[in-house]
Amino acid sequence: MDNLQNALFQFCLRQGDTHLILGHRLSEMCSRGPTLEEDIALTNLALDHIGQAEAFLRLAAETEGRGRTEDDLSYLRSVDEFCNAVLAEQPNTDFAYVVARQFFLDVYQCLLYQRLQNSSDPTLAGMGARFLKEVVYHQRHSAAWVERLGQGTTESHRRIQTAVNELWRYTPELLSTQPWEAALIEKGFIPDTREIALEWTVQVIRVFSRAGLRRPEDPPTASYAGHSDHLAHILAEMQYLPRTYPDAKW
Repeated sequence: MDNLQNALFQFCLRQGDTHLILGHRLSEMCSRGPTLEEDIALTNLALDHIGQAEAFLRLAAETEGRGRTEDDLSYLRSVDEFCNAVLAEQPNTDFAYVVARQFFLDVYQCLLYQRLQNSSDPTLAGMGARFLKEVVYHQRHSAAWVERLGQGTTESHRRIQTAVNELWRYTPELLSTQPWEAALIEKGFIPDTREIALEWTVQVIRVFSRAGLRRPEDPPTASYAGHSDHLAHILAEMQYLPRTYPDAKW
């Protein structure tokens, strides 16, 4: 692959992997929502993320040109080959953690798709326009829950503040600039992550203010190195069937 082709492959892998792992985490919440309506909402969110993962990983496979499919990329790669944001793999400790994790990622993805729909690459532009319709709802949903928990009881406020404090350490990695981005930015394929990072901070702090939450101190490092131990457990569960029965037809 040339530099531009490799950069596009890396971008699609990162986006696809993040959606895939986040979708799996949300699927674990099926039947565990605090209300029936919210249980259905979380399940629908999981389906949206799996659908977006499928599209990005299919484009990654086509860009790579090695005959692999989106299923191969999902089920036949090891932990060290996954490129997802580490934030996406953090566990569903309680409902506040689910809300905070979702909110941080929703704001980022909404800002990304707003800009990606203007990509010079027609495939990426189409994906940005299509997925923006989904993530706008995602962001409204998670932001409303951040405010609801923050303004609720003493216990709900404590839980959402704790979740925000614990997950904040993973946000710099989500917003960090990757070495391969330069080629895509130069061609107008993707937006500059630095612009997204500035707007992300503004929007997140605005919701914190309405929710009565404190902004945590920024972590000492600009990014999170490697995956957490949680990813191996996710992949062991998610990849079990296709690895055990590789020739199965559905």
